Amino acid sequence: MSDNKRLNAGGMMDAQLAAVAARYTEESYWSRLRRMMEGLRAPRQSREYKAAMIEMQRLSAPLSAIMLPVIAMALLALLSSGDLGPDRAFETQIIDVDEVPDLQDPEDYEPPPEKPDIDIDIEIDSPNVDVASPIDQPKFSPQPQAFDAVLNIKSPVILRNIYGDTRNTGARGGLLSKGGGNPQTEAAVLRALRWLKLKQNADGSWSNNRIAMTGLAILTFLAHNEMPGDSEEFGETVQKGLEYLLSKQKADGKFEKGGGDNNDYSHPIATYALCEAFGMTINPSVKDAAEKALVPIIKGQHPTGGWTYNMNPNPGNDGKYRDDTSYMGWCAQALKAAKLAQIPADGLENAIKLAIKGFESNASPSGGGFGYTDPGVEGMTAVGTLCMQLLGAADRRAAKLGLDQMKAWKPSFAEKETNVGGHNNCPQYYYYYATQAKFHNEGSDKAGWKKWNDEMTVLYVAEQKITKKAIKDMKGKDCDVGWWENKDNHTDRPVMDTCLAALQLMVYYRYLPTSKEAAVKVEEEIAVTPTETGDIKLNVDI
Repeated sequence: MSDNKRLNAGGMMDAQLAAVAARYTEESYWSRLRRMMEGLRAPRQSREYKAAMIEMQRLSAPLSAIMLPVIAMALLALLSSGDLGPDRAFETQIIDVDEVPDLQDPEDYEPPPEKPDIDIDIEIDSPNVDVASPIDQPKFSPQPQAFDAVLNIKSPVILRNIYGDTRNTGARGGLLSKGGGNPQTEAAVLRALRWLKLKQNADGSWSNNRIAMTGLAILTFLAHNEMPGDSEEFGETVQKGLEYLLSKQKADGKFEKGGGDNNDYSHPIATYALCEAFGMTINPSVKDAAEKALVPIIKGQHPTGGWTYNMNPNPGNDGKYRDDTSYMGWCAQALKAAKLAQIPADGLENAIKLAIKGFESNASPSGGGFGYTDPGVEGMTAVGTLCMQLLGAADRRAAKLGLDQMKAWKPSFAEKETNVGGHNNCPQYYYYYATQAKFHNEGSDKAGWKKWNDEMTVLYVAEQKITKKAIKDMKGKDCDVGWWENKDNHTDRPVMDTCLAALQLMVYYRYLPTSKEAAVKVEEEIAVTPTETGDIKLNVDI
């Protein structure tokens, strides 16, 4: 063997021996750390990288064993060095209001200079809004927050004796059948709701008297349990309507007049809708508006218990108060809705009690029935009777005589023969009250509810005007719309006609009858009727 070969063989031997020796030689911590850092820079799929990852896990253990005790000792030392100081006792003293002294200004205090009056002209670019001069411009309350910014909160109130949890789908079907409705009446209601949705203005209102008609439309949707944030098909419609009402309320609680309603029926109707809407949605913006709207109604009540146009609290030129039964009807319904929704309004309870006397003063003392502004027997009989029922005076003589007087009434429209106290000019308005009053007393049926309902369901369905496939539902299905239009003198056609008729066809599940026998029976049936998950328990409608 040559010298070169011997040298090469020896070198290889030395290298192999060195490699074997390295395996049995313990590396230092820092050499292992250096080798690990070199392996981490190698490709991820290489053997060196994988070995470096394993080495990282091994090297972290001794580091943790050293650092954790050090950190723990440092924290203990820090906490033990803190001085919490002695406990301090605070003395609380309750001072009566009368004991609080008047605040005195400091001697060297100088009041700030008065701010100069500054007139600011703001140009509003809106083709649909009439802007009055700065002198005539009414003061409106600030715009409320949007409905979708308010959390949907379940109502904690469960109403009894007038109506209970009756509007959800689970209970509605049973009550519809029990009360005398049927699939045909419910289909007519749905057509009416879709027609109202189709006819809503871009600003959320309905024509022509926009405040009053928007209030009635909202009541109609709420009667069917259609609420913002809850109803897929009609929730947005109701939301827009409520936001319109809130935007038209002035700082004093009253609503902007419009649509030729010089007698301001619009205010109690809008208040009625807001009170019921709060009862069903528990929306704080609606509550604030309802509280403000109740103030002029309560303050506008006469000492005799009634109201007259524009909620004028003053007597006439002759010193006598003019209690208008028709106007009183909407005010009474608004007060009742506020009570059921538990809206805290000063003077609400007294106003309700005093209103009973107001209706009784316009009741006929002998023949039964209610007059317009004086005792009499005419179409106002239905208004007075229903309102006395709602105000808790169904057992009074005037209410009982009113039911007896209405027993001969027959459902009809203005273009057909009618028998409403000799008045043929506004039967549908009277029947809105009559249907409810008869239904409330269905337990004894003294007012002939069954006969009335049998005729009403056939007539109203037949009289509805229908447009085929005029709107699509939320699933894209073509649906019919329907409305009612009378030829009388005292309805805002056709929105008011449609709302009044639809509300009558929902009387079966809008509320419970006021007679104890019927109410208890329905409540027992509701208790065993399955209801939908998440239904609002408060169903305010009167």
